[in-house]
Amino acid sequence: QVQLVESGGGLVQAGGSLRLSCAASGSIFGINAMGWYLQAPGKQRELVAVIKSGGSTNYADSVKGRFTISRDNAKNTVYLQMNSLKPEDTAVYYCYCVVLGVAYWGQGTQVTVSS
Repeated sequence: QVQLVESGGGLVQAGGSLRLSCAASGSIFGINAMGWYLQAPGKQRELVAVIKSGGSTNYADSVKGRFTISRDNAKNTVYLQMNSLKPEDTAVYYCYCVVLGVAYWGQGTQVTVSS
């Protein structure tokens, strides 16, 4: 079993920044990828960013140039630095990881960007 604990969400004004963190624990040997999805009210969950075990990254077009994903392998923690936030970034952000082909999810953290 894998547990993911997120932190760092909150309320911020447009143009501001937030940093999300997600720490993995449990049976985490062999993490293939870690990343973040978001889910806005009434919409489907969508990928924000992912970082693979080799360090390669992918971002949604909507966040390129504004968000940065990073990973501390020693701490089994993934971070999402979010800059130049926009009201349309408002959503619940979910951390996920893939361990030996199985996906695990965090409980989600609310990010609200006011205009």
